[in-house]
Amino acid sequence: MTRIRRTAAAAVLTLVLPLPAVAAGTALAAPASEHSAAAASDPYGLHPELPRPTGPHAVGREILHLVDKHRQDPWVPSAGPRQLMVSMYYPARLGTGGPAPYMTTEAARLMLQLKLPGTTIPAEAVSGTHTWARSDARPEHGRFPLVVLSPGFTMPRTELTSLAEDLASRGYVVALVDHTYENSGTTFPDGQTLTCAICDTPSTGGPGAIAESRARDISFVIDELTSRRHPGWQYAHMIDPRRIGMAGHSLGGDAAVTTMAADKRVRAGVNLDGTMFAPVPATGLGGRPFMLVGHDLGGVVDDTWASGWANLDGWKRWLTVSGSNHASFTDVPVLAEKLGIPEPPGTTVSAQRAVQITRTYVGAFFDLHLRGIPEPVLDGPSAANPEVGFHP
Repeated sequence: MTRIRRTAAAAVLTLVLPLPAVAAGTALAAPASEHSAAAASDPYGLHPELPRPTGPHAVGREILHLVDKHRQDPWVPSAGPRQLMVSMYYPARLGTGGPAPYMTTEAARLMLQLKLPGTTIPAEAVSGTHTWARSDARPEHGRFPLVVLSPGFTMPRTELTSLAEDLASRGYVVALVDHTYENSGTTFPDGQTLTCAICDTPSTGGPGAIAESRARDISFVIDELTSRRHPGWQYAHMIDPRRIGMAGHSLGGDAAVTTMAADKRVRAGVNLDGTMFAPVPATGLGGRPFMLVGHDLGGVVDDTWASGWANLDGWKRWLTVSGSNHASFTDVPVLAEKLGIPEPPGTTVSAQRAVQITRTYVGAFFDLHLRGIPEPVLDGPSAANPEVGFHP
């Protein structure tokens, strides 16, 4: 049984189980007083709060609208050139910028509509999730590695916000990409929110074709962020183009494979619980490091991971987090816990602990391979993380 058969459904179950009606670290991401003020604006405690980032840097965020004039949209050709929305997270100067919203209210409404038909949860309860990033904060001096993040199929990019914020707090520039027409809703600068065009009607070529399309999205984003003449981001000078990594959840994890196979600029990759419909090439990934992180399938081995593992030809790790589920590597459990949504049966890892484990291992992986910092946590099982098992 493949991972997608057992776990794509689990991701949906995290958001679609029957719900009750809802009424009406150490990082210096934002002064405590600002979060106190945010709490005061949420007197009923409806809004979830993401876990505090663990690194020493404050976190800035800026939203980019990028247009690939050389590529027609693959899912809605009549829309013209491929357009992408990207959230850029970066090490920032403390005390600058303003609170960064989690997502737009319309995008939250569409996500709830897709995942929880008929729910009474107000969209504002999700869109008002408290983050630690600061909009338009002034960047810190220096050059930093770039990590590109790709979310799961049907999910907006915001599902990986807690991971993006943590990486930025640790000294990374992070590009969190929405793949237009592949999720519940992407809001553009003109206020329009585009919905999913292929969620109900699978694309020709299936999930593998979607992963390959995402690879083209990611390579275009990297082009825009590393262009010397006309970069697509005002703080592009912060990025060290020699140190680029990628991580993704579910289909986004599969896209990490297809991106690395097509784009040698990506030096290291992580797949968070994604079936590899687009397989690791038989010739490998040119010796570049790759890490698989997934939940326990009850003793069943995902055959796409088994074949992919055999083809990986560089440094590699295969980690299994016991007591987790498909969505444990995202913000979904944090939101679900606050909004009264039960976890899938068998889940024993708390939402906060799931975020901590994901941040620990993904951060350590990129610290080792993009910054050359030894990370003993990647060497094998540890008493501090008893839930994490290492594949032989």
